Amino acid sequence: MHGHGPDRPSASGLTICVTLLSLLLFTGTCRTKKTWPKSFSQEELKKRLSPIQFHVTQEKGTESAFRGEYTEYKEDGIYTCVVCGSPLFKSETKFDSGSGWPSFYDLVKEESVTVTDDFAYGMHRVETSCSQCGSHLGHLFDDGPRPTGKRYCINSASLGFQSASASRPPSNGDGAGAGTGAGAGTGAGAGTGAGAGTGARDGAGGAVGGKTEL
Repeated sequence: MHGHGPDRPSASGLTICVTLLSLLLFTGTCRTKKTWPKSFSQEELKKRLSPIQFHVTQEKGTESAFRGEYTEYKEDGIYTCVVCGSPLFKSETKFDSGSGWPSFYDLVKEESVTVTDDFAYGMHRVETSCSQCGSHLGHLFDDGPRPTGKRYCINSASLGFQSASASRPPSNGDGAGAGTGAGAGTGAGAGTGAGAGTGARDGAGGAVGGKTEL
């Protein structure tokens, strides 16, 4: 008996299956390949960043909750990217989210941070990266306070700090910001070690106080 059996898919069916398979294969933390305004070699970054700073910013790791230097930090000033020194958040927009990581409800300016869909760990989150050098910062959530309703949940190891009192040297894109932030990374990471960042990364889907975190 000739003809197609009931279990033989049609050409259109095969096309649909291939399309769906392609979508599944490429679902994940994807970012369109781009050239960031500022770039640094991995060799340079490994020399001037602490292990936890490198792990977080370059490998999308996560520091341990409540261990970062800037989680409870109260000084007035500007939080900068630890890699390139670009200004990211004002201290006046920092708030206690209870999450264990520094949290901000607004940016220095809208273009300071680039957001990207992140499907790692079987969930959908919004990754935040420095718009100047592409370094991983943390994630963005929609459970922050007014007026924005946003919560930028950021790793201390991703941040440097420029004090408003000028007691610290200003950050810049030539590495001064990284030097300022190196203390933060040392404080946040030396006690926990790079392994802690890895462990926290592996448990990135955890919840604190009912909130989805880093």
